[in-house]
Amino acid sequence: MLISASAQPLTIDKSPGLPMIIVHHLNNSRSQRVLWLLEELGLPYEVKRYARDAASSLAPASLRAIHPLGKSPVITDGAATIAESGAIIEYLLNRYGADRLRPGAGNPDHLRFTYWLHYAEGSAMPPLLLSLVFAKVARAPAPFFVRPIARAICAKVQQSFIDPQLRLHLDFMEAELGKSTWFAGEEFSAADIQMSFPVEAAAARGGLNASRPKLEAYLQRIHARPAYQHALETGGPYELLR
Repeated sequence: MLISASAQPLTIDKSPGLPMIIVHHLNNSRSQRVLWLLEELGLPYEVKRYARDAASSLAPASLRAIHPLGKSPVITDGAATIAESGAIIEYLLNRYGADRLRPGAGNPDHLRFTYWLHYAEGSAMPPLLLSLVFAKVARAPAPFFVRPIARAICAKVQQSFIDPQLRLHLDFMEAELGKSTWFAGEEFSAADIQMSFPVEAAAARGGLNASRPKLEAYLQRIHARPAYQHALETGGPYELLR
C-alpha cells in the first residue's frame, strides 16, 4: 500500500520544547539509518511513508515535492530540508547530539569517525550498486539473440572487476574491525550507523559470510541494539538491494 506524502504520518511522542523532525521514509532504503540515529539520540520525530514502484523499485514522484531529486533519505526540521545520509547524520549530531555518538574533536578517534562516515557511501557502496545493476541487466527481458551476449558481458564485468572490488573492501573492513570493537574505536558511534547499510547490503548480496567473522559479529552487535530494533519496528521490514 502506498502512503503518500499527504497521508497522516506516524507520530512518536513529542517532548515539550523540542521541534518535530519529519523523516520522509522510503521502504527498503537508507532512511532506515536515520530512524535508527533518531532512536539512539532519543529525539521525537514523525514518519511520512513512501513506497517504491513495484516494477521499477524507484521512489515515487511524490518525493520530488520534498527534494528535487526525489530520493530518500530526506528530513525536514522546521524550515530546513536535509538530504543525503551523511549530511543528515552530521546535521542531527551538530544540532541535537550534545557530544553523543561521535568522538570529540581532540579525540584521536575523531579522524576515524569522519573517515567511516564518508567511506560508507563514497567507497563501500559503489561496487555493491554496480553488482545490483549488472545483476538486473543480466535478468532483464531482451530479444533471444541479445540475451546471451548481455549475460556474457555482465558476467565478465562481475568476475573481472566487481567481485574483486567487493572482496577488497570486505577484507579491508574485516581488518579494520580487528583494530577496535567499532569502526571509529571502542565506543559505538554514528559512523557505525552509517556503515550499517553497506555491511548489511554485503551480507544480502555482496559475498559477506562466515569467512569474515568480525563483520558478522559487528552485524550481530548492531542488530541487538534496542534503538536499532525499535527503528526497524517503526520503519517496517526492509530487504536490501533486491
